[in-house]
Amino acid sequence: MATPNKLRIIPLGGLGEVGKNMTAIEYGRNVLIIDAGVMFPEHDMLGVDLVIPDYTTYLKDKKDWVRGIVVTHGHEDHIGGLPYLLAEIQAPIYATRLTAGLIELKLSKHQMASQASLNIVAAGDRKSLGGLFDVEFFHVCHSIPDAVGLAIRTPSGLIVHTGDFKFDYTPAWGEPPDFGALARLGHEGVLVLMSDSTNADNPGFTPSEKTVDEGLNKVFREAKGRVILATFGSLISRVQQIIHAAARHNRVVAIDGRSLEESVQRAQDLGYLDVPPGVLVELPALKGRPDHQIAIIATGSQGEPSAALGRMAVGRHKQITIKPGDTVVMSSRVIPGNEQVVGRAINNLFKRGARVIYDRGSNVHVSGHASQEELKLLLNLVKPKYFIPVHGELRHLHSHAELARQQGIPAENIFVLENGAVMEFDEKGARFIERIPGGYVFVDGSGVGDIGPQVLRDREILSQDGFVLAVVRLNGKSGEVVGRPQIITRGFVYVKENMDLIERAEEQVINALRRNGTDPQTAIRKSLSDLLYSETQRQPMIMPVVIDN
Repeated sequence: MATPNKLRIIPLGGLGEVGKNMTAIEYGRNVLIIDAGVMFPEHDMLGVDLVIPDYTTYLKDKKDWVRGIVVTHGHEDHIGGLPYLLAEIQAPIYATRLTAGLIELKLSKHQMASQASLNIVAAGDRKSLGGLFDVEFFHVCHSIPDAVGLAIRTPSGLIVHTGDFKFDYTPAWGEPPDFGALARLGHEGVLVLMSDSTNADNPGFTPSEKTVDEGLNKVFREAKGRVILATFGSLISRVQQIIHAAARHNRVVAIDGRSLEESVQRAQDLGYLDVPPGVLVELPALKGRPDHQIAIIATGSQGEPSAALGRMAVGRHKQITIKPGDTVVMSSRVIPGNEQVVGRAINNLFKRGARVIYDRGSNVHVSGHASQEELKLLLNLVKPKYFIPVHGELRHLHSHAELARQQGIPAENIFVLENGAVMEFDEKGARFIERIPGGYVFVDGSGVGDIGPQVLRDREILSQDGFVLAVVRLNGKSGEVVGRPQIITRGFVYVKENMDLIERAEEQVINALRRNGTDPQTAIRKSLSDLLYSETQRQPMIMPVVIDN
């Protein structure tokens, strides 16, 4: 008798971190992928552009098993990794209309739009993928239109995946959440609930998006000069609120930042932005217009130096110079790990005379994620047998697990996982069976995965203490040093003021080679390292170059 297939759930990203969300659902030789996002690099990931999930090991022998990729919404941490994933596998993508539009925009930048199979779905639709996964899309509220949760029916039972959500009764776009669908799924019987944990340590309810309208109105009413608002490129709901607020106060709006410009244009083309005539203008059209009639929506809410607001903060923007009278609004959540760079940008804006609004009490931003009371309500509506908190750092996942225990889910049925954990479900129950690689894959320029921890460590050393290059010529026959070694430094010391140290370094190299001429590279590196540390208490990267004459 054939052994029945088992259901497996494998989170590949988004657990123990904020970003690069990706999960695989596996049954037999069939795989369904939920989302494929990116994470912005942390402060110690020097030179790295993006971080994507490490799905290579899992998909190595299963590329032909993937029946589809379902996407919950259009934020970068859910769609940004798709171009890299689609370079590895061929599978149809299912997404709502706006999400599909943003995905198409992203794939176009990688010259992949024409080869992708992009299928439009709507909340309420059901799709059969591979004959074993029946996926129902249900409406949820988030900080971007067209967000959905997923009800995935498998031969082993029903999986509910919320995507990012909150219970907003007065959303900035669309209808309130589909509570009826959640109750219906709970009545049907849910095997596993996978629920957004980003705000699981936040008591109470997350405020409605409508509260931002009040905050923005106050900002525009009180601002005497230009209003510059920083937000995420894909935060379309917030862009809509800013445009409406600006129109009410007789201001035009310019968009600054390529990713934001492209997202806004795509949302307009698809009918997701209501822009009154004459309100949206190009940046050059602001020239000559009175400051009290100007609003600018800019990228750079995370303090990125190369983004529009980052360049304004340090005076490197070609068209906009921050001045007294400007009001700068940080209308987005600070991603954990970015607090330092965001704080630096805010300080620089203050230094240039701007009034900066960035605190929660000003109502210029609300989270798009459910807080504790909403998470409790969801658990009671869905009534899952098993619970897996997803989307959040470990502290968020553990807080969410505790909420589930308080709502009566047995502790043995709650699984706080890390990326790469493989959970298996069958008639005997649920269990953790193995761990596969689920770490970081770094994207640096056009390279994907070719940068590892050692390269980052080298970059860290270079950023802290610089490097010393020692060029030595040796006689090919005798092995004797020919002439004086040449010591070149960058980021270590100012050579003209430290010539005595450089001369001693040259002598140190000559003496070391006399003592150990059989391994000149090691001799040079060790002798210089010892000398330079004893003299400066610094540890630059030392690179010997030995030339045989």
